[in-house]
Amino acid sequence: MTASHILLLIGGYFFLLLLISYFTGKNDSNADFFKAGKQSPWYLVAFGMIGASLSGVTFISVPGWVESSQFSYMQVVFGYLVGYFVVAFILLPIYYRSNVTSIYEYLKERFGNVSYKIGALSFFVSRVLGASFRLFLVAIVLQQFVFDAWNVPFEVTVVLSILLIWIYTFRGGIKTIVWTDTLQTLFMLLSVGLSIYFINAKLGWSFTEYINSEELKEYSQVLFTDDFFAKNHFIKSFLGGMFITICMTGLDQDMMQKNLTCKNLKDAQKNMVSFSLILIVVNFVFLLLGALLFIFAAKFDIATPLMDGEPKSDLLFPEIALNSGLGITVAVTFMLGLIAAAYSSADSALTSLTTSFCVDFLGIEKKPANLQKTIRKKTHVWMSVLLILMVILFKYVLDRNVIDGLLTVATFTYGPLLGLFAFGIFTPYKIKDNYVWIVAGAAVLMAIGISNIPPVYLGGYAVGYELLPVNGLFTFFGLYLIRKKHD
Repeated sequence: MTASHILLLIGGYFFLLLLISYFTGKNDSNADFFKAGKQSPWYLVAFGMIGASLSGVTFISVPGWVESSQFSYMQVVFGYLVGYFVVAFILLPIYYRSNVTSIYEYLKERFGNVSYKIGALSFFVSRVLGASFRLFLVAIVLQQFVFDAWNVPFEVTVVLSILLIWIYTFRGGIKTIVWTDTLQTLFMLLSVGLSIYFINAKLGWSFTEYINSEELKEYSQVLFTDDFFAKNHFIKSFLGGMFITICMTGLDQDMMQKNLTCKNLKDAQKNMVSFSLILIVVNFVFLLLGALLFIFAAKFDIATPLMDGEPKSDLLFPEIALNSGLGITVAVTFMLGLIAAAYSSADSALTSLTTSFCVDFLGIEKKPANLQKTIRKKTHVWMSVLLILMVILFKYVLDRNVIDGLLTVATFTYGPLLGLFAFGIFTPYKIKDNYVWIVAGAAVLMAIGISNIPPVYLGGYAVGYELLPVNGLFTFFGLYLIRKKHD
C-alpha cells in the first residue's frame, strides 16, 4: 500500500466525518456543543465510548507491549471493570442530580471556587497530556508510513492531523462526537478482527488452533502474583486500574461529557455498565493480536521498526499490516482502524478541553448571550494550537511505550481530583478553600518524589500505578487537615 493510497483513504474517511458533522452541527448552539441537547441514545453512547476509551494507544501500544509484559495488562483491565461500576453508581448520580455542564462544578458547590479551579486545572493538564500522547502515536505512524516518503516534516503532519479534527468538531461539538465515535469504533473493531483472521491464515492456523498453540503460551501469562515488589504484581495493577478508571473516566470531563448527553441517569448507567463489560473482551482481543504479531514477526524475520535509531514496539503492528504482504484488505482496514482509534479519542478530547476551559475558566454561561458562541469558537482554535505544540514536544522527550507513559502521567495529574471528589463524597466536612492549592501541589510533589526513589532503597519494591490512589490519599488527608472544625 503506497503513501498515496493511504492519503486517499484518509481523505475518504474524513469526508464521512464531515458528512456526519454537517448533519449534526446544523444547530451550532452551545447547548448542542456542550450537552447534545441531552438526547443521545444510551446504546449509541456506549458503543462509541469503546473507541474513545481504547484510542490509538490501545490500538497500537497495547499489542506492542505484549513482548515485554505478556498479558499482564489484563490485570489493569480487571481493575477497570470495578472502577466503571463505581463511576456508574456513585459518580453519575451526583452529576445528574447537580445538573452540571462541567463535572467540576460539583467541587464549587461542595467546597468553593479554589477547589473548583484546582479540579478543573487537574483535568485540563491531564487531558492535554493524555490527548497529546494519543495524537503523538498516530502522528508517528503517519509520518513513518506516509509522509516520510514525501519528505514532509513531522510538525506539518501534526498540524494537518489536528486541523482535520478541528474542521469536523467546531460546529457540532459533543453532538457530532457521539455519532462519529460510533463509526470510529466500528472501523477499529473491524480492523482488529480482520488483522487476526488474515495473520492466522498466513500462518496456516485457524483461530482455535492459534488459541491452543504453544507459541501463544509464551506470551499469554495474565496473572503475576509471585513478587509483590514487582511493578506488575496483580494487586498493584488491579488497584491501579480501578483508580485510573475512576479518575480517567469518572472524574474526566471528556468521558463524562458523553454520559451527560443521555436523556436521564438510568440511561447513562445502562451505557456505563454495558460498555464496561464489552471493554474487557475487546482489550483481551487486542492482547491476542499483540501476541500474534510477535509470533508472525519471529516466523518471517520481521524486525521491530526503528524510530530515531531505537526499536519501537509500538510500530510493529503498522509494519506488519502495511509492509509484510498480508494483502490490501489488511492494509486498508488497519489504516481505517488506526485513524478511527486515534481520532475517536482526540476529537472528544478537543471538545472537552474547549468545554472545560469555556465553563470552568472563562465562565461562558455568565457572558452576554451574543458573545458566547464566539468565545467558544475562539477557545476551540486555541485548544487545537495547544495540542499541536504538545504533540511536537513529545517527539523529543518521550522515551517509553506510549500506554505506559500515559498511565504513569495519570498517577500524578489525577491524584488531586481523586482526593477532592473522595473527600466531598465520603465526608461531611467543609474546608478552608483558599488552602486547597497548597494541598494539591504538595500531594503531587510527594507522589513524584516517591516515584523517583530507586527500588534498591525500598527493599526492591518497584512503584507502579498504585501511586495514583496514594496520591489521592495524600490529597484526602491534606484536606482533612484544612477542614473547618465546626462543621
